[in-house]
Amino acid sequence: MHSKTQTDADPLPEDDQFDRIPDSILLIILNKLTDVHSLGRCAVVSKRLNSLVPLVNDVYIKIDRVVSIDGNGIKDPDSCSHKPQNLLSHLKLIFCNLLKPFHQFRISNGNKPLFPQLSHHSAEQVLKKFNHIHNLRIELPAGDLGTEDGVLIKWKAEFGSTLQNCVILGGTQIDRKPVSDQELLEDNGSMPESFYTNGGLKLRVVWTISSLIAASTRHYLLQPIIKDHPTLKSLILTDADGQGTLSMAGEQLREFREKPLSASASSDRTQVPASNMKLRYAPYLELTEGIGMQGATLVVIKPAGEGSGGSRKDAETSVSRAFDGPFKVAVKSLLKRRTYLLEMNGF
Repeated sequence: MHSKTQTDADPLPEDDQFDRIPDSILLIILNKLTDVHSLGRCAVVSKRLNSLVPLVNDVYIKIDRVVSIDGNGIKDPDSCSHKPQNLLSHLKLIFCNLLKPFHQFRISNGNKPLFPQLSHHSAEQVLKKFNHIHNLRIELPAGDLGTEDGVLIKWKAEFGSTLQNCVILGGTQIDRKPVSDQELLEDNGSMPESFYTNGGLKLRVVWTISSLIAASTRHYLLQPIIKDHPTLKSLILTDADGQGTLSMAGEQLREFREKPLSASASSDRTQVPASNMKLRYAPYLELTEGIGMQGATLVVIKPAGEGSGGSRKDAETSVSRAFDGPFKVAVKSLLKRRTYLLEMNGF
């Protein structure tokens, strides 16, 4: 019997090529993922990835459920609808996620779980495990404002320690049907008399107040997240319906941390300051992609006493960037219409 040669013996273990990739390259890859679920899955692959995931700069977290708190405590998340209840009925909102991949997310020594063994985690709990977030995007399961079929309400607000500006786009009907000749005859570029008598103006006021309440409630609930993440440079809180977007950039986040937050006396939200509003209206707008918008309305809101901070052209360019697609076309069309000025007390 011949002795085993080197070629017959078991091959020598090769070096793991993955170990040759520098941490800096792996972090670039992880930052491309952003989704917190995907990052959680990466974290259970190896101890090395487990130690790198908390260092990512870009994080996206999708909220699966919104749970309300009342005098009886937190409602069972499993009994809650994926659609939030009426915003005005909430005393407070808690963001909850089904983040099963994070159940096994452990610190580098492999002993202590990085997340508690719970079926639901709040966004605040999950994000505490990330140490260097620069850009954070949070998505709620649905918009805050209940609307009838065909009705459009979209808003985008920027905050520092309080509201800095808000753009609201609304329409009483979105469809693909051509406008009637009678409606075209009524559009002379000015607000029709019927707008004041048939409740049209009152409806727009309701849209405006509801959007501002939704925005200021979201802003108030971001306090613990902003406090826990001093490295944040950009924060966006939106929803799956694309109804509302709250955004905060570096200077605004710094102002939020340095200035005391003015809370509303009636509920858990930031107080909306006294503001000036510019309202523009068109009975009908024909947009791209064959979409038509009836009762098209644009409301631009800024706190009273604040200047435009630039030329009128710059201000209109900023407003036109609030929304994308056919709704960007709607905003640009409405900016050419006659402007109506209104004032609103703080609330």
